[in-house]
Amino acid sequence: MSLVVLVTVPDLETARHIARTLVEERLAACANIVPGLVSIYRWEDQINEDPELLLLLKTRLERYEELEGRVKQLHPYTLPEIIALQVHSGSVDYLHWIAQSLALE
Repeated sequence: MSLVVLVTVPDLETARHIARTLVEERLAACANIVPGLVSIYRWEDQINEDPELLLLLKTRLERYEELEGRVKQLHPYTLPEIIALQVHSGSVDYLHWIAQSLALE
């Protein structure tokens, strides 16, 4: 089963570092960096509003636990957003490419 994992990050440098590391380590087949987010959230009983970027990571269920752990190691936040969404359907060829990209040699 393929997943799209959402991870917000504070800046482009962090986004690139996490994305490149996860792809190099075959934990994600692909990572998209989406700029221009504004996140409004409650943290430590205060309302915050911060600029962020969004990573869209394509992976497989069997690699998710390791991906999550690695994001936590690489991420500067105490509690990073890591949300996995199941891919219900998609291009068979693309989903096959994801699986091949994550195959350990």
